[in-house]
Amino acid sequence: MNHFLTYFNKSWNFTFILFVFTFSGVLSAQDGSFEFVVLPDTQTYVEEYPEIYLHQMQWLANNKDRFSFALHVGDITQNNNGKEWNIAKKGFNIIDGKVPYSFALGNHDMGSESGKFADTRNTSLANAYFTVKDFPNLAASFPEGKVDNLLSEFKIGNQKWMVLSLEFGPRNKTIAWANEMVLKYPDHNFIVITHAYVDEDSTLHGGEDWWLPENYGIGEDTGEEAPNNGGQLWEKLIKKHDNISMVFSGHILKTGVGTLVSEGENGNKVYQMLANYQKGVEGSENGGNGFLRIIKVDPENQKIDVKTYSPWLDEFKEEKEQDFSFENVQLK
Repeated sequence: MNHFLTYFNKSWNFTFILFVFTFSGVLSAQDGSFEFVVLPDTQTYVEEYPEIYLHQMQWLANNKDRFSFALHVGDITQNNNGKEWNIAKKGFNIIDGKVPYSFALGNHDMGSESGKFADTRNTSLANAYFTVKDFPNLAASFPEGKVDNLLSEFKIGNQKWMVLSLEFGPRNKTIAWANEMVLKYPDHNFIVITHAYVDEDSTLHGGEDWWLPENYGIGEDTGEEAPNNGGQLWEKLIKKHDNISMVFSGHILKTGVGTLVSEGENGNKVYQMLANYQKGVEGSENGGNGFLRIIKVDPENQKIDVKTYSPWLDEFKEEKEQDFSFENVQLK
């Protein structure tokens, strides 16, 4: 009899746990919450520590049922050469068909030759290793048929999301295209990723800040080819649209992190974040030790949670600038 009761209790407990796990999974799917990953600058990994980068991507692939998409904020490579782009492509191939992705091109992803960083806006290698066909959720690209600027659509539950991926120092003509795209999809929530936008002091990148797009070779371009920094991008694009909710960027060294919440001209809040862990950032080890951002969007509870995690170390960063939430978030 005692053996029977022990078996019964164990079986009941297992069934109850299984029921709770399954039921909570159903609730998560129905409440419209979802998670995605933001990949900060991977340039040091593809140059020196490819095993860390490939481990990040394998972890993403292993968690394909958890994440709705992955976003890379640029500086995919360090020296914009075939060896590094080959490693970068190998990583994205791991998640291909498993986790949809988009990326922005950084200053290290363009230039006249290897080791030249945005001296010209030459993105021929990026476009040789990636084509628009690599992005199954793609709605548009600019220039058409190239991966320099991308618009991707994601439908999650009853929500419609767009990810607008913009080049380093977006040109005036790129911003004009981006404005057209946002106006074309007024019922979508927009996320913008671009390489240089928020500074490490949690202000918009501009003024006398370091590493401004206009201080590279592309800064000599004028007219519709002229580049824009973070502050200019806010004025010309971000603040104008009430359906842009989040902006993610990298590029900046020093602390490598910054968080800014701004109000657009329509009264909407925009949640803007810098995250960068590459070599040169204060305290960086092994090019960043694989740290990335996990973003959870919970529309029902009007909340966005931000976690910083390394699949390589299996560790979270717990400092307040690395682990935080936004409350009373209004989405479409």
